[in-house]
Amino acid sequence: MESLNGIQSGMALTATALAGLVLVNKLHTRLQLSMAKHPSLGGHLRMAKKVAAWIPGYSYNDTQWFVADGAPAQIGQQRKLAIEHMGHHLQSKSPQTLAMSAELKPLISDLQLISEYRIPFQFRELMQQHIRLGSFWRESDGCYLTDMDGNRFFDVTGSYGVNLFGMDFYKKCIAQGVELAEKLGPVLGSYHPCVLDNAKQLCELSGMQEVSFHMSGTEAVMQAVRLARYHTGKKKLVRFTGAYHGWWDDVQPGPGNPMPPSSHTLTLNDMHPNTLRVLRRRNDIACVLINPLQAMHPNKAAPTDSTLVDSSRQVHYDKGAYSAWLQQLRQVCTEKGIALIMDEVFMGFRLAPGGAQEYFNVKADMVTYGKTLGGGLPVGVICGLSKWMRRFKTEKPGELCFARGTFNAHPYVMATMNVFLNTLKTPETQEIYAQASQRWAVRMGTLNRRLAQADLPVQVAGMETVWSILYSTPSRYNWMFQFYLRHQGIALSWVGSGRMIFNFAIEDNDFEIFMQRFVKAAELMRNDGWWWVDAQLSNRHIRQSIFKEILKRKYLTAQ
Repeated sequence: MESLNGIQSGMALTATALAGLVLVNKLHTRLQLSMAKHPSLGGHLRMAKKVAAWIPGYSYNDTQWFVADGAPAQIGQQRKLAIEHMGHHLQSKSPQTLAMSAELKPLISDLQLISEYRIPFQFRELMQQHIRLGSFWRESDGCYLTDMDGNRFFDVTGSYGVNLFGMDFYKKCIAQGVELAEKLGPVLGSYHPCVLDNAKQLCELSGMQEVSFHMSGTEAVMQAVRLARYHTGKKKLVRFTGAYHGWWDDVQPGPGNPMPPSSHTLTLNDMHPNTLRVLRRRNDIACVLINPLQAMHPNKAAPTDSTLVDSSRQVHYDKGAYSAWLQQLRQVCTEKGIALIMDEVFMGFRLAPGGAQEYFNVKADMVTYGKTLGGGLPVGVICGLSKWMRRFKTEKPGELCFARGTFNAHPYVMATMNVFLNTLKTPETQEIYAQASQRWAVRMGTLNRRLAQADLPVQVAGMETVWSILYSTPSRYNWMFQFYLRHQGIALSWVGSGRMIFNFAIEDNDFEIFMQRFVKAAELMRNDGWWWVDAQLSNRHIRQSIFKEILKRKYLTAQ
């Protein structure tokens, strides 16, 4: 009996010890995961959602609006006159465009969103009383857009990344694509003959073995993640802080998504050894998503003027360092059987004919494309190795990874893509790529020298043809610059000065016009008092004052 009791006691102690080891292991895993998160709110998405929900909405009154940085009254009056003048100028210049935009806005929810989130929310109400921007373009010509009133604007909107070779190029692609596909028409479910050539060229460009066509970049990324989960039998995906991979729940888990962050999504610190340790230790990760645009600003979301509350916006582009990081990531993914997915939906073929894989010298398991690949028409594509792309298992015929779409491989899209891909191979296009890095580095340097010579607190920085506008003087009003650029005939996307997207078709004389307009806009903004500064004003001081202001609005005003 004593022997039996001893055995039972030993078993109990062993079970307790095992339970303790399991607990220690879980705690260690959790600690490693915590250490691999970026310390900002972007790395802690549940907290970010709570903070976003906590911030109260409010607007500055007429007095506060113009001196939110503590500027003296005369500067505030100078700014007020500048706003009124600009509003009158834009209204008188584009009355038809603005009238149509105002009529459309209540009918289009997307337009309402981008109108509300062009600038920090405290300034929104009064700004909309004075300044409105048009949302219609009548035509494009070279690197210019013309509004409904006949005004021509230099186009750096980039059409969300589509416009790599200039709009005239895409018009030709679409026209030739329509001609190529018109005999077949919109026959769906089967393929236009050009699809065979498209598939071959895409495999060659990407270095992959199979292709899957989809209707959008978001959809392509969704299917790539599903395939990784299907083949690994694992659920978790890894994305990096600030990276965008479309609007669906698993890859956009923070503010902007009404759902709580998915337990299957790990948002980790980009370019950090702790992240590699997590990938090596865990056995439940199906894939890692890479957006090469993050090389511009690792661990930060794409810059937008709606969050431009001071002058701390930065760009940290280091091609060598990012290439080395991707090589390390590739090695770990290979060791652990994790699918490395290169999301090139936005950057596409902007960096090189072979995309980011060629540019950064890394081989992915799957690559997603979109935007410019459609030759101007909507498209999403996955290129991948056969072991990752197959959607069925012969040994388990009941287990499928089903994905279809009504307009996948639409004949007109495929034909236009074929024109795009064939043009990509021409010597003329290859020569454009060969000169692109040097050309755009020189142009960036030239513009920055002119800004410095004019003693303006503005710089540009970026990666190849994607630039951000940076500010060196502490200010609460940097977001105003987008309106001065518009005033001078430069069209930006709705994120404002956070991003300018150029295209390869911009000639030197066109870029000279752009630089003249850009510098003139900055001079006018300076002269109107928006970059007033005193000895006490700093980025830290601005952030602290906004935080105190929010606390006051949240708690004291509510009482």
